[in-house]
Amino acid sequence: MLRFALKCKDIQIRDPFVLPLEEEGKYYLFGSTDKNIWGPGTGFDAYVSDDLSNWEGPHPVFRPPADFFADANFWAPEVYAYAGRYYMFATFRRKDNNRLGTAVLASDRPLGPFEPLSEGPVTPEAWSSLDGSLIIDDAGDPWMVFCHEWQQIGDGEVCAVRLAPDLSRAEGEPATLFRASEAPWTTPFVSPRFPDTVNYVTDGPYLFRVDDGELYMLWASFIDNTYALGVAKSESGGILGPWTHQPEALYRDDGGHGMVFRLFDGRRALAIHAPNRTPEERPLFLEIAERDGRMAIAGPLSD
Repeated sequence: MLRFALKCKDIQIRDPFVLPLEEEGKYYLFGSTDKNIWGPGTGFDAYVSDDLSNWEGPHPVFRPPADFFADANFWAPEVYAYAGRYYMFATFRRKDNNRLGTAVLASDRPLGPFEPLSEGPVTPEAWSSLDGSLIIDDAGDPWMVFCHEWQQIGDGEVCAVRLAPDLSRAEGEPATLFRASEAPWTTPFVSPRFPDTVNYVTDGPYLFRVDDGELYMLWASFIDNTYALGVAKSESGGILGPWTHQPEALYRDDGGHGMVFRLFDGRRALAIHAPNRTPEERPLFLEIAERDGRMAIAGPLSD
């Protein structure tokens, strides 16, 4: 039996990702859990709940080995049950070239320990890339959708690349799905580091299908320098799109980096962090539903 000691307000976490295991009746919560995620990386922790309100943890699920390729910016772990094991897609800042990249780790258990599977990041070595997310296409082949970072290219991109069947490496070249400025709801991000450039941010893409087979994507950006979450839909039903953006942001109250999961009662839930300020960020769970061909928030789930 789980011993619950924490509420959502007690958990500092960014980029929340929920893995529901119905056979256990438990929700596993992963995310960026370093107290200062902008500095040295120590690893990832996870929490466990049966109701999304009362949590047990933290459980250390990943600590880097001595020869790990990164030592800073441990971000956005996403954990998937796939082919009999659990796989973590997470972003790290490389030691060799100081660029971000998404690597794949694996474990036999949802609470780890997770160990490196890929030889460093599976994103391109010359790119600064982040927030890789796993999606399986209609043929059963794995792909990763990720961001080509705005700090490198100005107008951030969401890209996709096919993965090897064992998820250990990319196969082929990435395809650009869209750029941040193409969405009608985004505005330029004014950064004190780049005051003289026009920047558009892409952050945290996550793909999911609804009951009729339509393929949607959540992704985050900014509206007047406030963090926000948008939705796009694949017009072809496939990963490569083309992608059409909902005209208005799904959530624009300084929260985002979302993902969607099924509650044990069958409803669909959205997980985001809010506000987008360290150390105030907390997990927030909302009910989400498709209405007239668009995704909409139906109401809160957590206290």
